[in-house]
Formats: sequence, C-alpha cells, structure tokens
Amino acid sequence: MNGAETLVQTLLASGIRVCFANPGTSEMHFVAALDRHPEMRCILCLFEGGVSGAADGYFRMSGEVAATLLHLAPGFGNAFANLHNARKAQSGVLNIMGDHADYHLRFEAPLKGDTVGVSQAVSHWTRVVSEPGRVASDAADAVQAARAKNGQIATLILPANMAWDPAEGHAVAPPPPLLRRPLPDEIAAAARALRQPGAVLLVDGPVLWSDLGLLAKRLTKAAGARLMQPFFVSRFRRGTGAVKIERMAYRTPENQNLLKGAPALVLCGTSRPAGFFAYPGLPSTPDDPDTRLIDLCSADMDIGWTLQALAEELGEAELGPEDFVTLDLPALPEGDLTLTKVGEAVAALMPDNAVVVDEGISASYYLAPGLKRARGHDALTITGGSIGFGLPNAVGAAVACPDRKVVVLEGDGSGMYTLQSLWTMAREGLDVTVVIFANRGYQILRDELAAVGVREVGRNISRMFGPRGTAWPGCGLLTWRGSMRLLPRRWRSVAPV
Repeated sequence: MNGAETLVQTLLASGIRVCFANPGTSEMHFVAALDRHPEMRCILCLFEGGVSGAADGYFRMSGEVAATLLHLAPGFGNAFANLHNARKAQSGVLNIMGDHADYHLRFEAPLKGDTVGVSQAVSHWTRVVSEPGRVASDAADAVQAARAKNGQIATLILPANMAWDPAEGHAVAPPPPLLRRPLPDEIAAAARALRQPGAVLLVDGPVLWSDLGLLAKRLTKAAGARLMQPFFVSRFRRGTGAVKIERMAYRTPENQNLLKGAPALVLCGTSRPAGFFAYPGLPSTPDDPDTRLIDLCSADMDIGWTLQALAEELGEAELGPEDFVTLDLPALPEGDLTLTKVGEAVAALMPDNAVVVDEGISASYYLAPGLKRARGHDALTITGGSIGFGLPNAVGAAVACPDRKVVVLEGDGSGMYTLQSLWTMAREGLDVTVVIFANRGYQILRDELAAVGVREVGRNISRMFGPRGTAWPGCGLLTWRGSMRLLPRRWRSVAPV
C-alpha cells in the first residue's frame, strides 16, 4: 500500500462515492489507486471549472459531498470561479489538489505555485499532507470539514511523494460537529418581532426545497408575517405544489419597494440582503432604514431547530390551497419566437419533478413567468454570480438525480466559459436538455451600463459588449438521451426577437 491507496480507502469508508476529476502528472499514483476501486465513480471533466461546478451541483441535489481531483495551483485556479459559487451556495466540496513532491518544491519547476494561498482564498479548510502515514487521517478530517456547518469547501493538498511512499490502513471521517443554535432569548425576541404587522421572515437553505418550507409557512401564517426568500439561492422549489414564498428581485429599487415599511426583518439561514453591485445614488442594502434587522440564524447554524423553536413560540396555522402554487400549465405558444414564449414552452413540456439550472442571465427575467406555472420542479441559481456555472452544475445535478430530467437555461456568453461540460454530459449519458439563448452579445452588461448612468456608447464599448446596435437573440437546442421535445421545429434556428 501507499499513501494514495490509503486516501481512496478512506474516502470510500467515509461515504464518498463520486470523484469529478481533471488529473495531471503529480496525481498519477492517486489515479492508479482510484482505478483499483471501481466502486468510486470517477467522472472526467475537460476543464477544472467543470469539475468544481459539477461537485457543487451534486451537493445541491443530493446533500452529499463529492471529491474533486485538481492538478496543482494552476488547475485549482481554473476551478476557483465555480468554487466561489459553491461557497456562496453553502455546498460541501472536498478538493484533492495534487502538488509536486515536497523535495521538488525548492526548484522553480514550471507548474510550481502557491497551492496553499490559492486554496485558502476560497476554502474554509486547507491542509497539506506532511507524512505518508498521515494521508488517511488528514483525508478523514477533510471529509468532516466538508460536511461541517451545513457544507463547506475543504481542500487537501497531496504532494506526489505522499501519494507514492508506503503507508498502511485507512481512516473513517467522524461526523460533523453539532450545529450552533440561537439562544432562547433570541428566539423569543424574533417571535415578538414577527408578530408585528408587515414583519418579514427571510429564509434560505433547505427551507426552500424540503418540508421545512411547510413549517416556515405555518408559523409565519400564524404570526401574520410575510415569508420571503433571496433572489439567488442554491435551490428552491417552484411550480405546481410549491409553498408560496415571495422571491426578492434582482434590482435594489424593486427590493426597496418589497421591504418598504417592514417593522422587522428576521433572517433564518441567510444573511442581510445586499445589492448585487453598488450603484450611484442607491444604498448597498434594500431594507428600510427604520426596519429592525434580526440576524437570528446564519446559514451555518441549525436552521431546522430554529424554525421549530419559532413555531413553539408563535404556533402553527393550518395551510390551505391558497398557500400553494396550483396547476396552471401554459398552452404551447404559437406565433413568432419571443423569450416569454420560450419560457411557456419549457413550462408546458417539462416533466414533473425536473431540475432546472438557470443561467439564462438577461433572458431569465422573461422566462420566469412561464416557469412559475410549470409542473413542480427544483430550480438552481447562480449564487456567487461567477458565470460559467450552469452547464457543469447540471452535470453534477444529473449525476445526483439520474431518474430526473435536468434542463439548463443557458446564456450563450456564460455557456462559452464551460462548454466542455457538454462533452461530459454526452460521455456519461446524462439526461440533460440544454437550451442556449443566443443574443450574440453581453446583454446584461448593456443593462448594467445604463444602470450606472452611462448613455453614450462608442466603438470600444460596442467591441467589448458584442455587435453594435440591436442584438439578434435566438434559441439553440441540444438534447442528450432526448426524452423531451422542447421547442417547435420552426423555432430551432436563430431569429430576431
């Protein structure tokens, strides 16, 4: 046995069953050890951003941590953007980052880099293996860290000689530490605040897709409070049968109107809402200055226990049909192609309990009205705002849920960041339908340019944002194991909107 073998055995003994990989030379002994254990499913991604995005999607839909295999500091750097999204989504991800043999690091080899520095910039937990005999115990600690606090980014750095040198045995990851809980006085204060007319309970995490949503709805209905969710969340239930929860908007002025006059804003599983960016003349946060802000339960605390404690203070009202989204499927649209009609077509044809990964960016606003009327489904959004999330996230979601249809709504610019994920979908035989909205330019940046007050558009702006003048949107369709006809045939070519 060697260190790499003890690593694989520890991962398996600790319940890790999937490894999204983009290996290199320094990881060859780890690769060989993985090959001796076919019970570990290894999935090749052709770009490291696909690796990290897939691990994020896998956790969002399964609640289980996957391993990633990344090659030295440059490979980890390529994975960074989607690790940022995963961190914002509270996803548990275990990175195995290979490194040069420790005695080789004194030389300036081409791929030498600051592995610790690049890891610590996005990981909650980082450790470098220092002895072959510690590989197993360090790996067990890494698994525990990835599962802690409702999900964290944990990175284990494995020098090549730690993998190839002799080592024995394996370890089993201990359970994650118990989650922190609010104090009784804090629960009581939040309950009093929620009894005020117009008070808001802002929730995130499993409240948005599990039975905790029912509990949150019952207690806010009993208190007479509003139940809301942030705009960008890791996962939420939408469509027929979903609990009605108000969703915040993208723009700060819209959120100011939503929260205007609220006497209290109680946070459970989320943080204080903030604008996606700062804008001239607008505040950074949309909550009313007179609103009392109560940070009751952060995303890394015990959200379920907190809601139950609130319910014990406030009581639980009976829910009726008015508290759920009822079936209202749109008809298949006719006529010229528009983004709104595409949303209606997706909603009309999408099967029950699908998973929708939304990175439509500027198109998403127009798709939403139709999707709200679809059959019940889970929606995944771009929590960290780093584009290139959609296609790899769908890979992870499809691996986690092989019995569910996965639909990706993808902007053409964002899709180009991680286009290699299409190859992984095809190679793995994943049931994913990809709809690409081709507006042939950075439409979101045109919108942002106007939002910061720039009105004059010259040659350089036009060159950076795409074709000058009116964009020419359209829709392209790729279907793997195509079990869903998605768009009318006459819509399958680029057409102006």
